[in-house]
Amino acid sequence: MLESVGALTGSPWIYAVVALSVLLDVFLPVLPSGVLVIMAATAAAAGTTTVAGSAGEATRQVPSLLVLILCAATASVLGDLVAYRLAWRGGDRLDRAIARSRRLTTAQDRLGAALSRGGGALVVIARFAPAGRSVVSLGAGAAHRKVQEFLPWSALAGVAWAGYSVSLGYFGGQWMGTTWLGTAVSVLTLFLVGALAALVVRRPSAAAEPPAAAAATGS
Repeated sequence: MLESVGALTGSPWIYAVVALSVLLDVFLPVLPSGVLVIMAATAAAAGTTTVAGSAGEATRQVPSLLVLILCAATASVLGDLVAYRLAWRGGDRLDRAIARSRRLTTAQDRLGAALSRGGGALVVIARFAPAGRSVVSLGAGAAHRKVQEFLPWSALAGVAWAGYSVSLGYFGGQWMGTTWLGTAVSVLTLFLVGALAALVVRRPSAAAEPPAAAAATGS
């Protein structure tokens, strides 16, 4: 995988691969979209390089950090919206599936309470948790939350996650060198922060319980 991504980092195709991976991982959380973003950003930390070939020396360009962030953030928001719309139109079958999942039901209730209070920090935090993006996007759609309530927080989450992942790869490459060790440390940091975000999302807060209960009673 390292060799394949390494070959892509000198080509504009890296943006398409990153965008596609980020777009789809809302449905397939096993896709290593965060790892791809970090590896591309680590390559950017190396700067422009000169590669010797059979036709002589050629300059190999590395990914632009700004374009990488824009691609990852845009794909993240688009993926969220697709999942949101599909869940919105899912009907009774999706409602039954969510009702059978304690995790999805809890997340849907907490998300509804957070959005109704005008706050969507849960959407941003969940973006960093494994599969948290999927739970939040599907939960918002299934609960028929207004797109005006969900979309701004989804956009903020996408930009925050993309900027964070790119920063991890770039500064990891700057500080530890553009080697497998620097990439491994950056990826490990990504996973550790994801685990912490998952704990925050799953842990019911005392402040959130009364509004959630009130919302459930009112509905």
